Amino acid sequence: MISLYLSMAAFALAASISPGPVNLVSLSAGARYGLRVAMRHVAGATLGFTLLLVLIGLGLHQLLVLLPWLTAAIQWAGVAFLLYLAWRLAVDNGALHSAEGGAVASFAGGALMQWLNPKAWLAAIAGTGAFAADGDAGQVWLFAAIYCVVCYLSLACWAIAGTCLQPYLQAPQRVRVFNRVLAGLLVASAGYLVLA
Repeated sequence: MISLYLSMAAFALAASISPGPVNLVSLSAGARYGLRVAMRHVAGATLGFTLLLVLIGLGLHQLLVLLPWLTAAIQWAGVAFLLYLAWRLAVDNGALHSAEGGAVASFAGGALMQWLNPKAWLAAIAGTGAFAADGDAGQVWLFAAIYCVVCYLSLACWAIAGTCLQPYLQAPQRVRVFNRVLAGLLVASAGYLVLA
């Protein structure tokens, strides 16, 4: 049983800590607004993903199989959302600790990002397929509980890393460069999703 828990945790860690749009926004929020604001995004993203994972494990995946156009719609909505976030970062003025842009680092914004993040959908489908393929509710809830903790800690690491960058981002021009690099990474993520 311990090996099952460790396998679930290892899968969750590999999927959660690896770079992706939600991680980049956690990094940006930590760098721009500090850890306290970034943790709202982290909490929302964690709970949003956990809900997605539970629903897929309890049968939402079957709906996607029956309605393949829904999968494509989610993918294109995710691409559009990534491009929107990239645009917001690219045009940001770099003013430190301004209220503008804080909505991206909100609890609701974090949860919404997960539902529009194709990486999250793939991780949820692959994870439930590996650890709860038979739809056993107990296994789904166990996997979701482990994933929730690992996801929260992983996203928090990105937010903390962003907070550690704050001393280097004390000038608006540095923040603009940082934001544009992150915007470019988000555009590259969107491009990968279109070409994949």
